[in-house]
Amino acid sequence: MNFAKEKPKVYFKTFGCRTNVFDTQVMMSNLKDFEVTQDESKADVVVINSCTVTNSADSTARGYISGLKKLPKDPRVVFTGCGVWTKGETLFKEDKVDSLFGHSEKEKINELLLNENRFFQAGDLTHIDETIVEEFIGKSRAFIKVQEGCDFRCSYCIIPYVRGDARSYSEDKILEQITTLAANGFGEFILTGTNVGSYGKKQHTSMAKLLKKISLIKGVRRIRLGSIEPIQIDDEFKEIINEPFMAKHLHIALQHTSKEMLKIMNRRNKVLSDLELFEFLKGNGYALGTDFIVGHPGETDELWREAMENLHKFPLTHIHAFTYSKRDGTPSATMKPEIKGDIAKIRYNELTKIIEQKNFDFRKANSKTLEILIEQEKNGKYIGFDQFFNQIEIDSPVDLVGDWVFIDDYEVKADKNVARFK
Repeated sequence: MNFAKEKPKVYFKTFGCRTNVFDTQVMMSNLKDFEVTQDESKADVVVINSCTVTNSADSTARGYISGLKKLPKDPRVVFTGCGVWTKGETLFKEDKVDSLFGHSEKEKINELLLNENRFFQAGDLTHIDETIVEEFIGKSRAFIKVQEGCDFRCSYCIIPYVRGDARSYSEDKILEQITTLAANGFGEFILTGTNVGSYGKKQHTSMAKLLKKISLIKGVRRIRLGSIEPIQIDDEFKEIINEPFMAKHLHIALQHTSKEMLKIMNRRNKVLSDLELFEFLKGNGYALGTDFIVGHPGETDELWREAMENLHKFPLTHIHAFTYSKRDGTPSATMKPEIKGDIAKIRYNELTKIIEQKNFDFRKANSKTLEILIEQEKNGKYIGFDQFFNQIEIDSPVDLVGDWVFIDDYEVKADKNVARFK
């Protein structure tokens, strides 16, 4: 009698951004001799897809690695992601992990995991993946990586040094990727990358042209973008913002609203032109999010007050705010004066409170039907995001996961909208 040998189980732990989420799916798609498990206690191998955007991100990964010793199967620990280029060598020498490999090696994951000896393969910072991801395990929306790397050199950011310079995926590969996923039932696509808006710069094409072509693929209902820079929303992009395939939400990276702080951070955006852009997008019905760094070195009380006065003028609805955390190897890491943690926390709370109120006011004022993709069921409620990237919780007698629903009657609560599907 022939008994098939059970494949070793691999658990993926993903830290950081949407780009890492996509990279994990690429790795999953390239496993042939292993089985993916969603239960880390059953894992023979744990692959950590790391983030290194701050020193604390490194610390979080180290803490997770230490906790793996408690797992019943004592899994092999394999480390990948951005942290390979910053803390990988230390982790390897200290025997904290069994093996490491860089971004450029992830498509070789099956071959790498079959090698039971310790290895360290950092690879290079020029690679572009060829893998077509056919499924997103545990997801209702599909993340599509359209580019890699960044040509900007913001003073606080390590990412260009661990992901390389900006380079775009081929248009044909992106369209093939989305066609495959749309045929497998995905209707919403989030375009991601290290610096999404730089797509096509060296190929004599653009994000706007790509979006138009994606929209023609059968099954594509809604397209979202990852974070984009203000200077990347050009006239060509503005021409498509009212197309029905565009989600009515853009996340535009400001990082600050003080002119002097933007200069210190070596940013390319300007407060006045940023405000003009945001007002234009608001006038076209958009909800608008941004990134904001609080407590960066040099952020005096005077500059903070200026920033908050300016922030009140911006029609923002979402914020990805974080207090500055030193990243060794960046210009900001040696800048003075440093801002004390307790002051940064007070400023963070002030900032987020302003945006929470702006988001609540936006949702109260909205008169448009909410178009929602239901992503999950939690505690008997169905949860999804509308076209404005606001969360809604729906009570329903039928299973709605993966469905599109349209809601006009809902209650606006402080942190989300609530409705009943009849």
